[in-house]
Amino acid sequence: MTELQSLRLSTGVDLDVAISGDPGHPPVILLHGFPESHRTWRHIAPDLARDHYVIAPDQRGYARSSKPEGVANYTPDKIVADLLALADQLKIDRFTLVGHDWGGAVAWMAALQHPDRIERLAIVNAPHPLVFQRTIFDDPEQRKASQYIRRFRDTSIDQGLTGTGLEKFLGSTFAHHVTQAIAGKDKAAYLDEWSQPGAMTAMLNWYRASAIVVPAMDETPPRPAFLDAPFPPMKVPVLVIWGMRDTALLPSQLDLADYVPELTIEKVDAGHFVPWEKPDAVIAAMRRWGI
Repeated sequence: MTELQSLRLSTGVDLDVAISGDPGHPPVILLHGFPESHRTWRHIAPDLARDHYVIAPDQRGYARSSKPEGVANYTPDKIVADLLALADQLKIDRFTLVGHDWGGAVAWMAALQHPDRIERLAIVNAPHPLVFQRTIFDDPEQRKASQYIRRFRDTSIDQGLTGTGLEKFLGSTFAHHVTQAIAGKDKAAYLDEWSQPGAMTAMLNWYRASAIVVPAMDETPPRPAFLDAPFPPMKVPVLVIWGMRDTALLPSQLDLADYVPELTIEKVDAGHFVPWEKPDAVIAAMRRWGI
């Protein structure tokens, strides 16, 4: 991918952004998730850049982008605001939005709230907000698979997230798939990003700022009212690319037909980190869909 540019946004943060392709081509913005960066798309962006204007930011809290202090600075509305401010900074009106993991969660919200800006939405292993919260309450297997979120929200873990403690933490969660599968320069680059001052706390603050309720396995908390109320349908076409061996987000997340009228689902034999596990399959799915 191209070298990073640092852009100061109207939201007050500086984001490092990898930009490639011709600005005259259709724009596509790629949003990474936890615990990654623009590097999520390193095998995918070069293909898209042949006929698209490709923008892949390091989102707030990650790598060398701004890391404002405090959980309140990582609420989803602020991250969606960063996305729109980034598009404005680059003089992009409407664009295709692609998101994986937390980047996909932000992408769902952005497309639900701003269909005037987002032309099409491609999601890679990231849950729809209603379906995710409902399955956490109604599907014991998904609730069990989501217990890691409770640990990530525990701020007492932050002090140990340096040096060997950082590698131990990442090796003890679903993120161990990253540290096991990435070697050499790639692993060194990720460890460098994760080791930036304040990075791990900022990255984990995305989980802490989220309104998603994750009860313990033996809890019976009040059921959020919105789970059984009408939910607005998606107004843009959606492609969902799903690694079916994902152990954190189970196939119940694909029960989307009631909420996404223009839905295409592409299943991939991969785990959670599909963009680097099976980049060719992701590219092929995107191209079949028309990106």
